[in-house]
Amino acid sequence: MKKLLMLMACLMACGVSFAQKLHHLSGKIIDEKSAGVPFAVVSLHKIPDTSLVKRISSNIDGRFEFTQLKEGDYMISVSIVGFKRKTTNPFLLGEDIELPAIAIESLTKQLNEVNVSGKKPFIEHQIDKTVLNVENSITASGGTALEVLEKAPGVQIDRQSDQIKLNNKSGVLVMIDGKTNFLSGADVTALLSNMSAEQISTIELITNPSSKYDAAGNAGIINIKLKRNKAYGTNGTASLNTGQAFMPNSPKDLYRVGINVNLNHREGKWNIFGNGAIATKSTFNNTYLDRTTSANGVASLLTQNFDRKNKGTGFQGKLGADYYASEKTVFGVMVDANTLSTKLTNFSNTNISAVQNGIANLSTILQDANSTSPVSNITANFNIKHDFDKKGKSLTFDVDYSDFGNKKDEYFLASYLNSGGALTNQTNLRNNTDAQINVYAAKTDLTLPLSKTVKVETGLKSSYVVTNNDFLSEQLINGTWQNDIGKSNKFIYKENINAAYVNFGKEWKVWQVQLGLRAEHTHSNGNSITENKEVDRSYLSLFPTAFVNQKITENHNIRYSYSRRVDRPNYQQLNPFVFYLDPLAVDQGNPYLKPQFTNNYEISYSYKENSLSLNYSDTRDMITQVSQQDDATRVISVIRQNLGRFQNYSAAISVPVKIAKWWNFQNNFSVYYSKFNDPNLEGAAYSAGKVAFNVYSSSSFTLPKDFSFEINFWLNSPRISGVERTTVTQYAVNAGMQKTLVDKKLKLRLSMDDIFLTNYWAGSLVYQNVNMNVVNHYTSRRANLSISYNFGNQNVKSARSRSTATDDIKNRAGGN
Repeated sequence: MKKLLMLMACLMACGVSFAQKLHHLSGKIIDEKSAGVPFAVVSLHKIPDTSLVKRISSNIDGRFEFTQLKEGDYMISVSIVGFKRKTTNPFLLGEDIELPAIAIESLTKQLNEVNVSGKKPFIEHQIDKTVLNVENSITASGGTALEVLEKAPGVQIDRQSDQIKLNNKSGVLVMIDGKTNFLSGADVTALLSNMSAEQISTIELITNPSSKYDAAGNAGIINIKLKRNKAYGTNGTASLNTGQAFMPNSPKDLYRVGINVNLNHREGKWNIFGNGAIATKSTFNNTYLDRTTSANGVASLLTQNFDRKNKGTGFQGKLGADYYASEKTVFGVMVDANTLSTKLTNFSNTNISAVQNGIANLSTILQDANSTSPVSNITANFNIKHDFDKKGKSLTFDVDYSDFGNKKDEYFLASYLNSGGALTNQTNLRNNTDAQINVYAAKTDLTLPLSKTVKVETGLKSSYVVTNNDFLSEQLINGTWQNDIGKSNKFIYKENINAAYVNFGKEWKVWQVQLGLRAEHTHSNGNSITENKEVDRSYLSLFPTAFVNQKITENHNIRYSYSRRVDRPNYQQLNPFVFYLDPLAVDQGNPYLKPQFTNNYEISYSYKENSLSLNYSDTRDMITQVSQQDDATRVISVIRQNLGRFQNYSAAISVPVKIAKWWNFQNNFSVYYSKFNDPNLEGAAYSAGKVAFNVYSSSSFTLPKDFSFEINFWLNSPRISGVERTTVTQYAVNAGMQKTLVDKKLKLRLSMDDIFLTNYWAGSLVYQNVNMNVVNHYTSRRANLSISYNFGNQNVKSARSRSTATDDIKNRAGGN
């Protein structure tokens, strides 16, 4: 830590010599009716050579601001689809100035006469986050949100535990349009695997959020922004995508079909928006597992093979309206809902070779299982935003209600065979899970600029969650279903979190500083009605943040950041239910799980579009998955526990290269070292560490006659997470082609994921008496076809992007 601080001090000291007198430049873009034009591309050029200095977008009110500018002669050009390009007269910048409003003229000609700027790269590195421009990617089309994330640098999808990891760290806070999706664990990945990439505009990867964000998510935040239609009229986008997976020794009907529609209408003071999607798909998963047991002089080898076929249909919809009561005040309401219904069929074959006194005894367990899982979520939001002045002073208020339901009906038929293949026993089980979760939340945020260089942000938030879980387990005995008293349970969990934060920001000629502090008080109560067990907790936590930005020269920039974050167990991890998987495996929650706290440190350096970042994080009481094995019964139990300490060191570099006017080349490489320590994990000291790396490379080609082509490659090396090790290198090559038609309103895209079928997972777990190896193959190779059409007035202002008050709690809901 001392070395890290010394490095920061040296870098900061080196930058002082570059200090110079810098200025601010601001203004507003307006149309013929003097209304602000949002999202216009504002470019600042140096005189006399008109070289580009900076390029930004105007905000929702049409305002823009350039900072850290040298004294000199400049001019501004403004461009946006549907308006004539506007260039200002040259002007001298010798002090901070506010330009007169820049009026631009709308076009009456068709869109094909408008000059459109080149498309953004798939991966874009900004000062505080990494942005994936999904709607510009050919290989992302026809895929799902989960598959797009798998191609992101530093992101790993753990398909064994259904976790999304960022820089080898779990505990990622997943947000959609600034609000966290009301799911966690397997349900998050299930939703993202049913969300079409056609619905997504961008994905933001924020590794070190400020105090304004909820403190949840030790690995950072993944914010998925859905497409918005772009101040008056009606427009929309309709798309259809379909795909077929190709996997050896699997069913042939591994299809995928999705339809998406986005609409936006702006008239007078009203802006009404909505979107809807339906998707259906079929996937297949094959898992091979072997493990050993030894008890009472009997040594056993168990080999298991699981074939799982999953069919699901999901619906998603959103409807909202914004009312612009005045130039300064906006009221908004929004309701979004989603349902997902899946049907899983699972066949497993378990062979047991038991050796005692040199004599081998063979036996087999065959299990047929199926389940249906209807999941639903509805969220309602009311929002107010008031701008006190044009200097940025504003107040927002949100109140939310969310309802989440997760039901699952499971049936298991297990047949026990001896070495001769004769049936010796048969069990018939069924489980019924009913989880209901209600969330009530409210928050308010105040932004207060004290001057052009000083800004204060502060806010309050309160949330209350009630979860009600019923689990009924029954066994068929003598033709009658009977309650399994040892497994059936009822669990009620209540949680109240009250939070307050303050951020202070100050700008100088070279330096920008932001200091923040967030306080969160948590009171939780978990009550197992059946077992008469109650766990009550109350604690106050402080989460400081610090960000320092050093602009050495126009092209050189260094950013230093620190934050403290928390990950509370999701609601089902706290649930003490014992979930039956097969006759030799169960999954169990832990009501005594503690939250994990993480300190994150990061230094990042950027030169033009190239970047280098160094990161260190220290997590205490890491929530991890541990397997316990009873050698006598051969039953293995998957539970969640707190692991003493997890340290992660990482470095990442990004190098985009423009090889030719028609060929862009993007390269990202990250390396990290993960170290785990616990003085008493499952009765013994545990220590493990490993170096791993991640590679992403992409080439995009602009071809004649409105054709374009893209090919990319990603790779994740073997790695370690807790007591689990990944033992193979995962990688994939993806390619796609696009053709635009009808004045570029119609797009046809054809792509192929995992062309060489190299994306599969293999791992091992060797700790205490557990010695297990797993290989998992899934539907990773898939051909996709996507058709999308933009209709209506493509210059309509988008609906306001806003977060809701349920951001940090909704992704902790869900079921096993």
